[in-house]
Amino acid sequence: MIEVIIIEDEIPARNKLKRFLSELEHPVKVIAEIDTIESAIDFLKNSTVDIIFSDIELLDGNAFEIYDQVSIACPIIFTTAYDQFGMNAFESNGIEYLLKPFTQDRFKKAWNKFLLLKKSDPVENEILMKLQKILHNNQPEKNYKQRFTVSSHQGMYFINTEDIAFFEADEGIVFAIDTFGKKHLLSESTLKDIESLLDPSVFFRINRSELIQKHHVVRIERYNKNAVAIQMKGYKSHLITSQSNTSAFRRWIEE
Repeated sequence: MIEVIIIEDEIPARNKLKRFLSELEHPVKVIAEIDTIESAIDFLKNSTVDIIFSDIELLDGNAFEIYDQVSIACPIIFTTAYDQFGMNAFESNGIEYLLKPFTQDRFKKAWNKFLLLKKSDPVENEILMKLQKILHNNQPEKNYKQRFTVSSHQGMYFINTEDIAFFEADEGIVFAIDTFGKKHLLSESTLKDIESLLDPSVFFRINRSELIQKHHVVRIERYNKNAVAIQMKGYKSHLITSQSNTSAFRRWIEE
């Protein structure tokens, strides 16, 4: 019996994975379904499994925080809607990177890779993982969005990505705030949509409603034990990191 845990905060995505797993020839048991970083850390500190299926963007932050805090011996198949985390995945015991929405055929290919690694010699597995990292690192560079469309009463105009200090989501509406503190109403409906279009080395989601650009960070101050306050160029108020994103933000800002 192959024991599996699913780390995923979207119920339809969990159900899809369970359906694909139930249709495999090998007997599989899903021993846990987890939707937060905190729960995953608590579970993995005290349990071992054969394989993990893990989303990356969870309810309370980025799943790589889990693998920074817990030593994982088993392979991980990452399932995500974003393609910018590939290198991080292969550095965190990842053996496959399934981009949503993935097909059953694509799922089976990932599963077959897991079975092959399970039967292989540990030294061969290590060599294969290193080759995967090299191949992924040598993939063509992604072209990120250079400007955004802004809606106004007079029509539409454009704002260059490099002139945006941060993005803000407010009750289902997304704004770009420029380096003069001016708000621009965007056509995109969620921060997730915008985040997938941007270079993750330049932009970072500090909390549920704000996504900042590194080049326009002016000052960082301690806010409390688990959060920091960020001053952005041209903006008077400070932005506050969420507790779950603070440690990842500290690593990102220093890169």
